[in-house]
Amino acid sequence: MKVEATNFARSLLRRETDAERKLWHALRDRRLSGWKFKRQVPRDGYIVDFLCVDGYLVVEVDGSQHIEDRVSYDAVRTKALQENGYTVLRFLNRDVLTNLHGVLEGILDMLSKR
Repeated sequence: MKVEATNFARSLLRRETDAERKLWHALRDRRLSGWKFKRQVPRDGYIVDFLCVDGYLVVEVDGSQHIEDRVSYDAVRTKALQENGYTVLRFLNRDVLTNLHGVLEGILDMLSKR
């Protein structure tokens, strides 16, 4: 199962969205105030977009399909991650693409509370 999750996570890396690519550029190499992030990480039976292990923070970047089609799935997923101590932040692709500064401020704000 772990090998399958890892392989699936790797396939997601090859298919990343423009928003995920842009956010990753801002988060990688401890660029956000020294916080270390990983991307497309298997966690608690799910693949999370971005994970800050030290801050127990999961950052998800969602396309418009999440607004309509995946609301209940995302709620279950978020609850499972929260039950394991993670805070989950969700941003829409368009927010990352048009307001990256605001998205990064939101992430830093949440990390400062941890």
